[in-house]
Amino acid sequence: MQIDIWSDIRCPFCYIGKRKFEIALEKFVHKNEVEVIWRSFQLDPTLKTQTDISLYDYFAQRKGFSRQQAIQMNNNVTQIAKEVGLDFHLDKAVVANSFNAHRLIQLAKTKELGDEAEEQLFKAYFAESKNIDDTAILVETGIAAGLDEKEVREMLASDAFAKAVKTDELAAHEIGVRGVPFFVFDNKYAVSGAQSSDVFLQALEKSWETFEKEDALITAEGEACAADRNCN
Repeated sequence: MQIDIWSDIRCPFCYIGKRKFEIALEKFVHKNEVEVIWRSFQLDPTLKTQTDISLYDYFAQRKGFSRQQAIQMNNNVTQIAKEVGLDFHLDKAVVANSFNAHRLIQLAKTKELGDEAEEQLFKAYFAESKNIDDTAILVETGIAAGLDEKEVREMLASDAFAKAVKTDELAAHEIGVRGVPFFVFDNKYAVSGAQSSDVFLQALEKSWETFEKEDALITAEGEACAADRNCN
C-alpha cells in the first residue's frame, strides 16, 4: 500500500506530523507492506534565503505580527514538537528557500533514501539551525542520508530534479492540497495536518481494508502550514 506525503522542510508541522505518522506506522500490523513516498511542496517558492534575519523577525514582517507574537507562536510550536520527542531551536533557525533541499530529496528517492533525506533535512533545519539552501550543508546532509558525495555535488551544480519538484507541486494542486503536511493513503483517503497518531493509525487501517476499492478521497483536517505561510 502506497502513502504519499506532501511536505516542506520549512514546515514545523511537517516534521511533527512525520513523527506522529511514524508512531502510528509502528503499531500497524501491515507496516512492512507500506511504501512511503515523500512529495515536494514549497510553502513559499519566492522566498529569498536571508542569513542575516531571525525567523521571528521574518514572520513579524511577512505576517504583520509583533516580534513578541512571532516568538510566542514559535514557542507554542516548539512545545508541541517536544511532545513527540523533537527538539526545535527556532530562535536560531535560518530563513532559507527550500527548493534545493527538495531537489536533494528527489535524488534520494531514486536511491530509496527519501525518508532518510527528509529526516536529515528536518533535523538540520529545526534542531541544528543549519542553512538548508547552502551547498556545503546540503552535501553534508545528503551524505548523512546515505547518498554519494560526488553525486550530490553534481546534482546541486545542475538543474537536475527541478522538474520532479515542480511535478509534485502540480500534483498537489490538482488534488486540492493547500497546506502541508498532507497524507494520501493509497489514493483513496487523505489526512491533512499533523494529526494524532491515533488518527493516522485509523487511516492506515481503513485504507488497508479498502485499498482495492475506488473510494472517493476523504480528508481529515488538522494542524498544518498553509500555502500562504500561515501555520495554525
